[in-house]
Amino acid sequence: MDPLMKDDLVKLLNSRQAGPFLFVGSGFSRRYVELEDWHGLLSRFCVGGKPFEYYLAAADGSFPVAAGLLAKDFNEHWWSSPDYKDSVEKEKARIKDSTSALRIEISRYLLTLDQAKAKKSKYYQEFEMLAGLNVDGVITTNWDQLLEQIFTGYKVFIGQKELLFSNPQQIGEIYKIHGCSTRPSSLVLTADDYREFNDRNAYLAAKLITIFVEHPIIFIGYSLADENIASLLRAIALCIGREQVEQLRRNLIFVQRPRADAPEGVSDTYLTIDGVQIPLVLVSTDDLRPLFEALSEVKRKIPARVLRYCKEQLYALVASSEPESKLCVVDYDEIDNHEDVEFLVGVGVANQTNHKSGPDDHHDGVGDVGYAAIEANDLFRDVLHEEGNFRPDQILKHVIKRAGKNSRNIPVFKYLHEAGIRNEEDYKKSGLDLGKWVSRDYRDFRVKAYQQVFFKHRHLSMKDLLQVATVENASGFIPCMTKEKVDLELLRGFLKDNEEKLYSKGPYASNFRKLATLYDKLKWGW
Repeated sequence: MDPLMKDDLVKLLNSRQAGPFLFVGSGFSRRYVELEDWHGLLSRFCVGGKPFEYYLAAADGSFPVAAGLLAKDFNEHWWSSPDYKDSVEKEKARIKDSTSALRIEISRYLLTLDQAKAKKSKYYQEFEMLAGLNVDGVITTNWDQLLEQIFTGYKVFIGQKELLFSNPQQIGEIYKIHGCSTRPSSLVLTADDYREFNDRNAYLAAKLITIFVEHPIIFIGYSLADENIASLLRAIALCIGREQVEQLRRNLIFVQRPRADAPEGVSDTYLTIDGVQIPLVLVSTDDLRPLFEALSEVKRKIPARVLRYCKEQLYALVASSEPESKLCVVDYDEIDNHEDVEFLVGVGVANQTNHKSGPDDHHDGVGDVGYAAIEANDLFRDVLHEEGNFRPDQILKHVIKRAGKNSRNIPVFKYLHEAGIRNEEDYKKSGLDLGKWVSRDYRDFRVKAYQQVFFKHRHLSMKDLLQVATVENASGFIPCMTKEKVDLELLRGFLKDNEEKLYSKGPYASNFRKLATLYDKLKWGW
């Protein structure tokens, strides 16, 4: 591994005004979940003893043409084979043409793949780092859902048409330009699909051109010779004109495994397409950790999903002729669904002076600083380590409302319990006005974006869930479990093991604060 690679990449990324986009190809899923290449994937569905090489030969080496030929044979087999009897009963209403059956079964197979396999991969360290990155967005030709599982909470646009006729905000979004396994009919699979896709390529390029000019685009999982990339870059070059192609200099970053005799490193080069030289940065490495470390140092304090809500709501306000009268001030860890907030404006991040803001800070005695200096992080630390020695009456009267002014994610039940308030009746008699933090339904701790992805893990115990999910996704999955499945000791251990995320202003900090607040409720609440 080149020790200077990370430094070179940090300088490059910090020199750009906007945050990075990832452009992800099939090599990405092959690396982390061992998904077959196109040849291997289509070979799974060959029938009648014909190998995929048969279809490839009949198609003169064209994979899209071969896929169309295979689809016709597979269609006949699908309707009559006992292997697909259940699938036919369930999916027959979705059949539109002779390619539908193959699309459906490819999609069903891809939906079985998830991050659990990545946890067992030799590249798991990379995968863990990737899950914590706060990139502006992702563009991909992949059909599987691995990216949605990594960047949970990003809005997904499926297919070329959906992107063309929508209003993307260019932040906190995933563009699946070749379709997605959740919508089999959207897959760009056959020669006819590619013909239709290429007919609209100029419109897609026009839609993406601002991203390519303003953001660093990091290509992962592609070959420099990939026709999908070449055709899109060709269309973008035509849109901006040959004379303006230099605007892309150092914005296009291509990650490629070096040849056996070639050194690792970062270098400038050109990709020639139809006589146009397109400048790009070539990162030659088989170890993606320096790249992900560099990306992690290009941080923003506000998560991409929240910035996307801000842009979307601002656009809605400008486009509306109706006056808006509601203003809501909340901390960003409260924003799980933009539909809950009618309008958002973000101007920087509030500067918080926090006397004790990390797991290594210790109280020298509350008398030294007074309860006015106790902040939310002090309460979280006390809940996890139970060593704050705070007076519960003082916390309830003087700290909760102030520390939780802009957030419901503040532990309160530990202090109610210590004050002898053990149930709803005791709380009502106490005269305390803390309903904002006390009166929360269990479902309120769930983040909507995680619930669909969690569905395939719903049968797992909490111990098993922690083994198959990344740390970041586990923080969103645990509240999706039933109360009975949440193991409090495991949860406390998980929070302590990842305590730095709880106190940070990183993209997943809100998940961990919400989870710590849930722990407080389940252990000491009613």
